[in-house]
Amino acid sequence: MDPSISPFFNPKGVMIVGASADPAKLGYSIARNMLRSGYPGSIHFVNLTGGELFGRPIYRSAAQVPDPVDLAVLIVPAPATPAALSEVAGRGIRSVIISSGGFREVGPEGAALESECLEIAHKHKMRLIGPNCIGLIDYHLPLDTSFATQPPPPKGDLTLISQSGAVCGVIIDWAQDQGFGFSRLLSLGNQADITETDMLPGVVEDKKTRVIMFYIENIRAGRRFVEEATRAVRRKPLVAMKVGRSPSGQRAAASHTGALAGAESAYEAAFRRAGILHAGTIEEMFDWAVALATCPLPRGRRIAILTNAGGPGVIASDALEANHLTLAEFTPETLAGLAALLPSAASLHNPVDMLGGATHEMYAGSLRFLIADPGVDGVLVILPPPPVDTAEMDAEAMIPLIQASSKPVVVALMGGKTICKAAELFRLARIPEYRFAERAVSALAALVKRAEFLGKPEERPRIWEELDRPAAKAALTEAQPGSFLNPEVVDRLMASYGIPTATVKLARMEVEAAEIAAQLGFPVVLKVASPDIPHKSDVGGVLLNIQTAEEARLGFRTVTGRARLANPEARIEGVQVQRMVPGGQEVIIGAARDPQFGPLMMFGSGGVEVEGLKDLAFALAPLLPSEADDLLQRTWAGRKLAGFRSLPPADAGAVKEIIQRLAQLAFDFPEISEIEINPLRVLAPGQGALAVDVRVKLG
Repeated sequence: MDPSISPFFNPKGVMIVGASADPAKLGYSIARNMLRSGYPGSIHFVNLTGGELFGRPIYRSAAQVPDPVDLAVLIVPAPATPAALSEVAGRGIRSVIISSGGFREVGPEGAALESECLEIAHKHKMRLIGPNCIGLIDYHLPLDTSFATQPPPPKGDLTLISQSGAVCGVIIDWAQDQGFGFSRLLSLGNQADITETDMLPGVVEDKKTRVIMFYIENIRAGRRFVEEATRAVRRKPLVAMKVGRSPSGQRAAASHTGALAGAESAYEAAFRRAGILHAGTIEEMFDWAVALATCPLPRGRRIAILTNAGGPGVIASDALEANHLTLAEFTPETLAGLAALLPSAASLHNPVDMLGGATHEMYAGSLRFLIADPGVDGVLVILPPPPVDTAEMDAEAMIPLIQASSKPVVVALMGGKTICKAAELFRLARIPEYRFAERAVSALAALVKRAEFLGKPEERPRIWEELDRPAAKAALTEAQPGSFLNPEVVDRLMASYGIPTATVKLARMEVEAAEIAAQLGFPVVLKVASPDIPHKSDVGGVLLNIQTAEEARLGFRTVTGRARLANPEARIEGVQVQRMVPGGQEVIIGAARDPQFGPLMMFGSGGVEVEGLKDLAFALAPLLPSEADDLLQRTWAGRKLAGFRSLPPADAGAVKEIIQRLAQLAFDFPEISEIEINPLRVLAPGQGALAVDVRVKLG
């Protein structure tokens, strides 16, 4: 852990600057919470007014506070914060939480104050949490710098790192009745200095924390975050909830890739690279975290469902399929055991429906058989309000079996008041329970993803020895920032990284088009050459299957005329002439530079289908070998390379190699803002693939 961060996790003494005797002020709430937390170190209050609070003196300046003290919490008006920070720095304190609001989040004036605070911190080698936050709560130290009015939930083993103080406040209240507790809550606010990336190593070292959660609005230095998370996730599960899913910036994208590679795609790719489980809602984040903290990991995706009601069993079966899990098939021994235990009308095959009259003995006995079955990797028990025994009787019968199981067992405890006692029993036993089957299945899926991630070997991007980086660098100097490389230069650039292309030549006149076409050999393709027309087919600027020199001359006139009609202001440089590539399948490969995470690779259905189908998958560059496989498996474009009905198979291996080479090119040269190959024509297995249309834009 960075030594400059450690005082936040284990301070010797805490000073609250802005502590107030007025119960209506946040300075009062922070002081109250610090004392109520049971923090074992020294606690000091500072306010210009002086006086007394909770039987302790209020010092008029930080300089008067006695040792030991190495952490300060500032809760003063935003305009007064720089002066207070300077005073704290003079006292020798290097770790500060600025809880006050009124900074960057309110506009330019607040942003200027925040910058001033950061300058003071840098000058004195201070580290800051905040501003505009509730600080941190450590339930085991204990320590509470928040101003939350509600009492904290019980101590536990979950840590939440949040960019929103309000979300932390809501969760503190919500968690009271949810059956889980926290190790730490870290509210980082505006992150003027310390970010979630800075905090992560310290949280990973916390022996009381079993699962780390993030509530994320944005990430600065995205690559560094991915690196830290990749190291951390092998030790502890990471679960993230990302909000603000709009595209990254409102730039005028020059390619499909640039238009479609938005912020959400980049975050999803970053989380996938790091092994972070990406939750869609706060509820889902906590559902997963509780299961990860309390359950053993499954060996596979085969799930058994045990219920006393047919409807919930069907719902759970649908949820399994939606989460890419499967219904386990039982061994003959399991079926025989269930048959001897349950009524003759019961359904013995998965899902097991014991019928409405199921007793607690049936629940426990059936669960014992399912856990023991070697074809079962995990169990979902669905427990609606039972008509015979009480829900707590069923819970008491099953809890010892679940606690002794080496396989995960989660419970869908459906209902309201009638299942409250059973819920309490499961929670005390640290067995995850959910109100609906869909939530329980989602938690099982998170366990499966975690197990599969840990089962994969750690990877590194492939090292490409044969790339001609000097030639690529030279090609990139032939265009100005913000402009496109011309087709001939693009061909050289692609060749330097071993990416095969269908040769393109520029014809500036009709007669030249005919001559180039004859040189290349018929049939050829004609495409209007214009930096102002990114998608040529949209304006009728592409002609296929040109068979003669005369057709080439007429085609030149046709495509340039159509382009001028569609876009009179466009600069028309001529016509690109290219040998037609027969047969094969078409895919798109692209790279766009994300402001947080750098080059983001895109793969999917190519040609004119790309924006209509949006059959796309994304990954960070450079690619890991398994990510190239994954891009193909997550898209129809990739899966159908194996062949589909009358569609013959194509060279998937060539596609994966070209994706990795293009990713390395995008990573090696930050001056490239966008690259797009659309289409990449994929030929028969063993015959490779050709980049038919390539666009490269410099940033």
